[in-house]
Amino acid sequence: MKTPSIWHKLLGLLPEGLQSEETLLLLSPSQHLPLLSHRRAQMLLTRVRLFAALFAVLTPLWIIVDMLTLPRELWQPLALLRLAATLAFYLLLKWRADDKQLTAAYQAIGWLFAIPTAFYIGSHWLLQHVQLAGLSAAIGAGYAFLPFVLLAGLAVFPLTVLESLLFSIPTLLGFALSNLLDLTLINWPSLSGELWLLSLLAGVASLAGASQLAFIIVLVRQAIRDPLTGVFSRRSGEEVLALLQANRSRQPLSLAFFDIDHFKAINDAHGHQAGDRVLRHFTDNLARQLRRSDVLVRWGGEEFLLLLPDTTLSQACQLIERLRRHGLGERPDGGALTASIGLAEWHSDNCQDWQQLVNLADLRMYRAKQTGRDQMICQDIAQV
Repeated sequence: MKTPSIWHKLLGLLPEGLQSEETLLLLSPSQHLPLLSHRRAQMLLTRVRLFAALFAVLTPLWIIVDMLTLPRELWQPLALLRLAATLAFYLLLKWRADDKQLTAAYQAIGWLFAIPTAFYIGSHWLLQHVQLAGLSAAIGAGYAFLPFVLLAGLAVFPLTVLESLLFSIPTLLGFALSNLLDLTLINWPSLSGELWLLSLLAGVASLAGASQLAFIIVLVRQAIRDPLTGVFSRRSGEEVLALLQANRSRQPLSLAFFDIDHFKAINDAHGHQAGDRVLRHFTDNLARQLRRSDVLVRWGGEEFLLLLPDTTLSQACQLIERLRRHGLGERPDGGALTASIGLAEWHSDNCQDWQQLVNLADLRMYRAKQTGRDQMICQDIAQV
């Protein structure tokens, strides 16, 4: 499906592979897949640390410019503000270096914008109480551009429209607050114009960030999906399992291992194209009946994993039975497509890692094949 033309008008050139339903992912992160969130978090944190490193170097260097152009009663307190900001940027550079979660990325971006916003408020308060002229006035006026630089910098982050607007609000409020510190000095027409320009800049930055996100969505989908069936590839399935393992508390996690029965006979008798159609129909049948949180993975050939977060073993057994009753698909000769299925659950089977969970489900699947196929084995009890 092609992207609606309205999005091309709003965001400019979007990747041709962006599907119409994916445009909603550009508005809010609430429907993002865990893999997309994880990879985006890594990118956001990398860019935050790049900016923090840049600011940690450039912020103290400007003290020399202030010292050469501003009066001592002004450049000395500004130097203290700069040193404090430099320390904050350095701490941000080292803060939670091993955390790759999206919440950590949000916090890092928040601090990245909070530090210069606080510096701007402090410097604005100092500058508005000192009369400057000539070169000193030009240097002092340069401080007023900091909020504009911050909001322009927001455009380099692949954020949803909602995220961009939320991150821009503190900068807008900081700008307004700094000008309200002394009501007698406010030039209301000028302040209104600057706020309008900042708001416009925030809107443009949010669209630029959403445009970046659109390309990431397409690239991630192409990287994590099996090209034949459209479900998750084995590599991305392993990544999802690792993420689920890292976030596992006491919530259940069930896993079903499917092996389509006598699939080689389909390829031998009807050709590989017929086999490919069977695989696509099989995954389509399952996908239509799964929850959004469930993850279907092509593990290899005719083998598939079904990850069922927040699902106990008994609930998973009931779900698989319902899938089998509904039908897994049809063979080229018109017969019903069947599968041998093994089930395992993280806590009830005392698994220590995701590899053990997969191996246990795989073992039960082979037992289902060896004892007659077209059945499910769950806790070593055959369910025919």
